[in-house]
Amino acid sequence: MSQLVFDPDLLRRYDKSGPRYTSYPTAIQLHSGFTEADYRAHADRTNKAASPRSLSLYLHIPFCDTVCFYCACNKIITKNRQRATTYLERLHREIALQAELFDRSRVVEQLHWGGGTPTFIAHDEMRELVNVIRKHFRLRDDDKGEYGIEVDPREVRPETLSLLRELGFNRLSIGVQDFDPAVQQAVNRIQSEMETFAVLTQARTLGFRSINMDLIYGLPHQTTQSFGRTLDKIIAAAPNRLSVFNYAHLPEMFKSQRYISASDLPTPQAKLNILQLTIERLTQAGYVYIGMDHFARPDDELAVAQANGTLYRNFQGYSTHAECDLIGLGVTSIGMVGDCYSQNQRSLDDYYTAVDARHLPVMRGITLTKDDKLRRAIIMQLICHFVLDVSAIERDYDIHFAEYFASELVDLKIMQQDGLIDMDATSLRVLPAGKLLIRNICMVFDHYLRAKQAQRFSKVI
Repeated sequence: MSQLVFDPDLLRRYDKSGPRYTSYPTAIQLHSGFTEADYRAHADRTNKAASPRSLSLYLHIPFCDTVCFYCACNKIITKNRQRATTYLERLHREIALQAELFDRSRVVEQLHWGGGTPTFIAHDEMRELVNVIRKHFRLRDDDKGEYGIEVDPREVRPETLSLLRELGFNRLSIGVQDFDPAVQQAVNRIQSEMETFAVLTQARTLGFRSINMDLIYGLPHQTTQSFGRTLDKIIAAAPNRLSVFNYAHLPEMFKSQRYISASDLPTPQAKLNILQLTIERLTQAGYVYIGMDHFARPDDELAVAQANGTLYRNFQGYSTHAECDLIGLGVTSIGMVGDCYSQNQRSLDDYYTAVDARHLPVMRGITLTKDDKLRRAIIMQLICHFVLDVSAIERDYDIHFAEYFASELVDLKIMQQDGLIDMDATSLRVLPAGKLLIRNICMVFDHYLRAKQAQRFSKVI
């Protein structure tokens, strides 16, 4: 089990803005100079590799019936379900266009529907979407893939979960955030405990292999006492995984957050107290701290992968499938294919225009340099496993670590003096007091941050 030390003074001192490192370089480095032709070339190279990698598909369903004021996701708020029908017609076309680029022999090991609210679409639309995917890509039929979907309990109809299980989904991520009525009212997400836990219970009965619940700390009117009550109820239900995110209040970037009054938010000290309570309650309940706000039961695949050194991180978060090319499908989706990242068009109109013209809707992207790949390997090892094998990095990338990262070592030595890490010539180990500040440690190796390019990120705590 991962040890954690909660040091309020250290957390306050290091609490600054920084990336969540679902990729390196981060999405902010993607640029419009990267084109559809570039993406096609990268996809072609992956087919010609000595051992072509398996595939991971991410499908973005952007629609929500109502707005949650805290939300920073790419979403479209509408009560008009016909808009989803129009969107899905284009998504089917994009699936066909993307499938033309990849050998049919490449198995889809990972499938994820995110949003928005994927359960916004009708049951027959869910079935048709899976049929279209299966027509163009090689889905597994043995239930051994990692096939997950995000669900809003308020959008789960009587037969929804049984249909999803029939279609091959074996993982659920359930949005909760907080059960306190005052908090729910303030963020415009009224969701009862009964409907939430009914989804969890039914999912277990249907044989979903892993169930995640999302919570958020730092929302208006939250206190340690109120959030503690939510935690107690969640722990009693014993989901396989928990994501406990820090609310980042950025109303200038996300219009819906302007409905949240900053005066109603917990103070920085109150947020720290809520975080400390969360860590104590979850670890006492037997959950393993995976990293970056994520906890899992010891027998969950994420915890097992971390223990055996195979845990990975991509645009969907922590994953057990490292060796996959990730194809992003739908408006705003991001993919990682070969040595490139790419993102689809952000607006529905631009997305529709591209797909209707039989073009991949690539809006921007980046081809990774040798330095990018080196730094990505370091950041991923640290953020997934809290340890870096310096000798292996030197061997794999043909560098002398101390020379290549001379300026970074100056910052790392300060972190070593502060008790965040321990390092020598052959390894870097994140200490219990540094695990909650893993983003800060990774930021040391971020070339783009060191170059002080203008960026905007959430606080690390």
